Amino acid sequence: MKRRTFLQQFGSIFAISTASEIGWLLPGSIDYQALAESSPRKLALLIGVNNYLKIPALTGCLTDVELQRELLIHRFGFQASDILCLTDEAASRDLIEKAFFEHLASQCKPGDVVFFHFSGYGSRIKSENALIPVDGFLNVENNQVANYLLEDTLLLMLRSLPTEKVFAVVDASYNAASTANLQNRGLAIRTHLTDANINIATSEIDLQKELKNKIATTPPALVVSATSNAKQSAQEIQMTGFSAGIFTYALTQYLWENTPTTTINMGLARIENAIRQLGSNQTPNLFNAKKTSLRLNFSDSLLANSDIGAEGAVTAIEDTGKTVQLWLGGISPLILEYYGVNSRFRIIPSDNSQLQSLNLRSPVNNSQDIITQNKVSPEILLRSRSGLIAKATIVDNSFTPQVGQLIQEVVRVIPRNINLNIAIDNSLERIERVDATSGFATVNHVSSIIVGEQPADYIFGKLPETKTKDSLSQSRYGLFSITGELIPNTSGEVGEAAKLAAQRLNPKLQTLLAAKLWRITNNEASSQLSVKVVLEATNSNTPQIIMQRETNPYRHAHSLSSISTGTHLQFRVENKTSQIIYLMLFGVDSSKNPLALYSWQMHPLEKNTETTTSATQPSLQNISIEPGATITIPQITPSVEWVLQGVSEICETQVILSTAPFTQTIAALTNTKLTPVEQSRIMALANPSEVTLALLQDLHNASTSKKDISDVYMWDVNNWASFNFVYQVV
Repeated sequence: MKRRTFLQQFGSIFAISTASEIGWLLPGSIDYQALAESSPRKLALLIGVNNYLKIPALTGCLTDVELQRELLIHRFGFQASDILCLTDEAASRDLIEKAFFEHLASQCKPGDVVFFHFSGYGSRIKSENALIPVDGFLNVENNQVANYLLEDTLLLMLRSLPTEKVFAVVDASYNAASTANLQNRGLAIRTHLTDANINIATSEIDLQKELKNKIATTPPALVVSATSNAKQSAQEIQMTGFSAGIFTYALTQYLWENTPTTTINMGLARIENAIRQLGSNQTPNLFNAKKTSLRLNFSDSLLANSDIGAEGAVTAIEDTGKTVQLWLGGISPLILEYYGVNSRFRIIPSDNSQLQSLNLRSPVNNSQDIITQNKVSPEILLRSRSGLIAKATIVDNSFTPQVGQLIQEVVRVIPRNINLNIAIDNSLERIERVDATSGFATVNHVSSIIVGEQPADYIFGKLPETKTKDSLSQSRYGLFSITGELIPNTSGEVGEAAKLAAQRLNPKLQTLLAAKLWRITNNEASSQLSVKVVLEATNSNTPQIIMQRETNPYRHAHSLSSISTGTHLQFRVENKTSQIIYLMLFGVDSSKNPLALYSWQMHPLEKNTETTTSATQPSLQNISIEPGATITIPQITPSVEWVLQGVSEICETQVILSTAPFTQTIAALTNTKLTPVEQSRIMALANPSEVTLALLQDLHNASTSKKDISDVYMWDVNNWASFNFVYQVV
């Protein structure tokens, strides 16, 4: 059927065989009529292509489709029968177009919700951005023609829909000029280089002309994509057992845990921060940003069926109700990779009256409230996990779970033996790879892996050779992010042996390991400690909010992603509970050097005694916050300020709070042998991995009386809150 016919016969349906193959309901059926009567209706078309016919395969696009499908069903109330998925061979150019007009355009009405997603290769052709379907190339009269879906065509198709609630996600990128080095390292990049002699199909141009005459009067669709400029590439993240698009994973995980009433721009800023934590420099792009209201939020576009955040949902009931299958799409990939057996979740009841009586993720004011809340909330115990899918048993046999019920974290179980995984660049010579592997084997808590076989935190490789006036300079070894950016201060000298280079990196590796472990403590969306943490600029008389986070209920605001060098910073922390809580602060600066907040204080008895001598020195003490109190850190005085410095790089700060003192962490900090002063200061951290391991143990001790557990940490959401602030120095 020609494309012109699709537009002329806008209301036609698929043949019965085609519909049954693709799997949606036919108009005229009882089920179809019942769904059509509901208002508003929610329709989705999800497209993912891993296995292309003529170009290298991708690995995470089908996972993206599943991530979106589970999110739409369980978080936003889409009917499974209203979600059409086209994957691999079903995602041909003609079927994509046919599905769009038949499944979306012919069924949606004003006020309905439409969601479109594409994961696969993108490309540039004749100065146009384009998405590549599975059959991206055609031979027409012995000439190869690109059978692409142009970006402009997609935008026109979305504008042709008779509803203003249209949300589209594109996880692909277009400019392949800067991706060759990444692809040589074995990384999956969703960009394909199209030869200059390949032309756009004439049918594509004809379709655009037809669509321009049929644009609806509705505003432009809300469209977000994985990258915002030509120098960035849409990349996949590899996890144990599966891969996914970094952007799609970060987007869907954010929408699981966060309040849908958050503005789109605010949400994209948080998603960008999450992407940076995953080692990518991708900046999500909002199409028609000037025409999109700043007040527009995710709920306006998708009409969320619940304002309660969650880590996942019950997707199946097994063993006569004793076992449930879970989808864990709301857990950050940094944490999910290590999420262990015996972790606990609470199930959110489906009945609204029960839900209100439980008051889940509302402020918990005292220990009795915590006991009561945990008692009335049915809990499940994680027994096994494979990727995003887990099996759990019901703790209370009197409770009957239901498919679709949301789950929230209660206890997180994490293994103690977490290493930093360094992938050896595939482009190195074999002898270099063997040498580097031998070098990393001597570094504590570091594992060397092969690119593509296991999830990697960083890549060990060579800097590109540089041309001088007379010759080509020799390359040097360095450490890179998974998207190829050189980690500051990791490049060596020309002629350095690979083994020595690996060993030279030990101090930097210990810092990066510590930062990885800090991130695994993140729980601002699930924590039951009621606290507010605000990052402020103090250059003026009135502090200016840069970022703001609040737990129980979870809120965030003012998520600026860049801060000017020279900015004076402080954190303002409010304890909204009825108990004393304790605070630690760690971070890495723009050069990836470790930092910590040292709280030196004179002992109260020493301050007030007349026998204090010059030999008496301040000691490191826990920073405590009284119930209802607010403190600022570090303590700002005319002689002590926290001033942001450095080059244009990413900085990161972790603020961690606990119901118990950080006894072992303070002891480890004391081992740094820094000269004490009589005030709190943010200073260099000499032993980051040692201090961080002590921190994890302190969180464990605060959460359980079982101090003898040798192979795991157990952290209870009622006992800790951990916030990660990521920002770029500009």
